[in-house]
Amino acid sequence: MAISGFPEWLPAQRIVEQAVIDRARRVFELYGFTSLETRAVEPLETLLAKGETSKEVYLLRRLQADEKDTSDSTLGLHFDLTVPFARYVLENSGKLQFPFRRYQIQKCWRGERPQEGRYREFYQADIDIVDRDTLPAHYEAELPLIIADVLRGLPLPPIRMQINNRKVLKGFYQGLGIVDPEAAIRAVDKVDKIGPAGVAAELAQVGVADAQAKLCLALAEISTPDSSFVDEVRKLGVSDPLLDEGLAELATVIDAANEHAPGLCFAELKIARGLDYYTGTVYETIMQGYERAGSVCSGGRYDNLATSGNDRFPGVGISLGITRLLGILLGRDALTASRSVPTCVLVALADEPSRGAANRIAGALRARGIPTEVSPTAAKYGKQIRYAERRGIPFVWFPDSSEVKDIRSGEQIAAAPDAWTPPDGDLYPTISGSFG
Repeated sequence: MAISGFPEWLPAQRIVEQAVIDRARRVFELYGFTSLETRAVEPLETLLAKGETSKEVYLLRRLQADEKDTSDSTLGLHFDLTVPFARYVLENSGKLQFPFRRYQIQKCWRGERPQEGRYREFYQADIDIVDRDTLPAHYEAELPLIIADVLRGLPLPPIRMQINNRKVLKGFYQGLGIVDPEAAIRAVDKVDKIGPAGVAAELAQVGVADAQAKLCLALAEISTPDSSFVDEVRKLGVSDPLLDEGLAELATVIDAANEHAPGLCFAELKIARGLDYYTGTVYETIMQGYERAGSVCSGGRYDNLATSGNDRFPGVGISLGITRLLGILLGRDALTASRSVPTCVLVALADEPSRGAANRIAGALRARGIPTEVSPTAAKYGKQIRYAERRGIPFVWFPDSSEVKDIRSGEQIAAAPDAWTPPDGDLYPTISGSFG
């Protein structure tokens, strides 16, 4: 029985998922990020202190726990990887070298209403850079380019990275005299979901006057592919030192992105991110043609998430929602794998006594990195070939004649297991995309 929000992929879909995970891992390591895996649970006080997440946290409880046993009652499953990472940094700061670059590819759990691209159990692929005391702003320009490198190596629709800086929003709202800028940020962040009228209504509930709300919405409408957004903000006539700081930081990020990946990043001044721990640059990423599905990659700068006493570890991170992205594309048959098994070669069996010889051939091929399996039964060769066809295996090896056959083209050639190599495109399953 299927359980809503907990996806289980078919074998070919799992191959697609694994290809995305492998691509992310390779690229992250090329940029010098080291792998971590943190525990699945965190104290509730840690999870609930980082934004509007109380409705999303799954609690941990043993079915037959004694009523007096409260050891698990204060634990919850993590809903993202940033909060656990901040805790990990604090606990291990004396053993880490800073700036610390880490990646995590791990499952998370979030108790929200399941819909297309949104799940209760899902994979995320995160990269973060954390430093002690201060973190140079150039890292904020680096992260979106790394994610773009990951996605460009996959058969995906074109992406558009939308970038803002929460200092721009907070400084602008302070310059307007709004009493609770954080509440205003949370309201404006919903503009794509509830529209300008809905945002205006929420702003009114937190004491924002109509004239102030109009300027908030005017700011949210600004979108540019370059740093020309600075002039557009200035035309709105609002001033504040924090606004100036945020505009300068955002312009630096956008200019750096344009230098290395023109057309990738846009300054999108409606972006805020819902989690309160973000303090500077924030990112959201959409797939062109699939905008209604929302962001598949997001993150931002946080200065106060990892702090304890006088110890402070500011960081910046970005998270690729692997399950979210695949849920959108697999659900529309936009991504497919060339076969549903990793097997490249099926070694045929003339009869059961020859299984030992077939196993030796398979072992020789595997030793050279060629995924191989031996036929499950010594049926007629025609049936063994059809077995390979059903599973998408491209080659059948015939031990009695020392020949290998490409069952797609029908070509059959003499081959030795210590020398024959399949074409690169056949060695492992490949994934392809079709986006209409």
